Amino acid sequence: MSHSTPTSDCRGPIQFGSGGRRAFLQTGLAGFATLSLPNILKLQSHSRAQGAGNSSAAKKAVIMVWQPGGMSHIDSYDPKPDSGSEYRGPFKLIPTKVPGLQFTELMPRQAAIADKLVVLRSMRQSAGGHPAGSMQLLSGDPDTRDKPKPRYPDWMTVSNYLLAQKGPRSNPLPAYVGINPPLEYNGPAYLGDSYSPFVVSGNPDAPTFSVPNIGLTDAEEVRRIGRRSTLRQKLDTLERSFDHARELAALDEFESQAMTLLTNPQTKIAFDLSREDARVRDRYGRNAWGQQLLLARRLVEAGVDVVTTSLSGPLCGRVQNWDDHAVNQHVFDAMKFRSPVYDQAVSALIEDVYARGLDDRVLVVVTGEFGRTPKISYAASTGAGDASAPAGTSQPGRDHWPRGFSNIWAGGGIKTGQVIGATDKRGEDSIDRVCYPGDFLATIYNHLGIDYAKTLIKDFNGRPTPIVDHGKAIPELTA
Repeated sequence: MSHSTPTSDCRGPIQFGSGGRRAFLQTGLAGFATLSLPNILKLQSHSRAQGAGNSSAAKKAVIMVWQPGGMSHIDSYDPKPDSGSEYRGPFKLIPTKVPGLQFTELMPRQAAIADKLVVLRSMRQSAGGHPAGSMQLLSGDPDTRDKPKPRYPDWMTVSNYLLAQKGPRSNPLPAYVGINPPLEYNGPAYLGDSYSPFVVSGNPDAPTFSVPNIGLTDAEEVRRIGRRSTLRQKLDTLERSFDHARELAALDEFESQAMTLLTNPQTKIAFDLSREDARVRDRYGRNAWGQQLLLARRLVEAGVDVVTTSLSGPLCGRVQNWDDHAVNQHVFDAMKFRSPVYDQAVSALIEDVYARGLDDRVLVVVTGEFGRTPKISYAASTGAGDASAPAGTSQPGRDHWPRGFSNIWAGGGIKTGQVIGATDKRGEDSIDRVCYPGDFLATIYNHLGIDYAKTLIKDFNGRPTPIVDHGKAIPELTA
């Protein structure tokens, strides 16, 4: 994979949307009795796996914490104090729990638990834009061009699909839940929207927060929905005679899961943060990000296999993401603005995973699609707001940088308290133990018990497509 030229301009602020159209499961639940069979079948996959891993997959889980826009590795996990004023940020270095490992002063809580995590400093991909960068890292698409929709399914929906091939879930909760998830540039592609996440949107810290269409407690309402569902199935009998048996099996399984989620009162408990001790909620932080990560831990503990959550919105600064171009926001003010909340939430999640004995079963990965340019740029702000000066004011920024960036890993039975790889003296290029998107994906699949080297899924044209191409699980990140 060749080096890329980083993109330096996003043409103004980028707002990351909610991905509402993929909240298909909620839509199906809310209007369950009105969904016709043909319309649902349009959202079903026509593909089948030729290998779905081993039976240990159901025992494992992954939480991915996404930084949309990309965090500055220089100002967080890979500081370069001797790189010169054109590169070095204003933040001091602090020691961590791991001898010889330093973070910037923005990460004191994570520094204090560095023995419970792994810093990978040598991640690299070749796409300079948000869409292509996200697709490379999360689906393995090698294309460097930004596309309006993904060509390959992301690892989350692939995992959901492969786990579904093992048979009906005994757990009433979905296998894949997205809490304000990263759906802007990723998705199921040829797997179909029924393998997309059950989406939880909104601020979990809000007093009015609730997850609709789950755990009905009104017995009469449950019976009424059951009767209407049965009637709809009878009306579809003639249409069924023209359908493929495998498509119907997938549909029946999907409807069964939807009905269970809707009518089983136990499902509401997993999403109910009020059941957590107030001190635990305080530890994560009484804000959207803190409560998102607490809910993520709560869900994997209840048996959800894959949870993704995106740290975006007002807590990021004016443009509500990590895309710290100078035109968007003052990169150093933005890092100072968001880091206390970020540091607290991530450290609490990692500590909690270990304290609750989830560290062998649950793998936590925190990453964005790329890092930020080591060399500082300057441009006029396009608008005032949190972490941004008034319009027209010159301020510093860092642009897109895929050639070398950091992410952190914890849990999963891995040996923690270590650093993998390195970038050069300016943080521009990964030079030691370079890891690529295929390695990233293989590591996650390996944890879930999926044989990434042999598993193939048929695409829209019926061609068997590997779920990982040119990648191997990172040895330091395997149990």
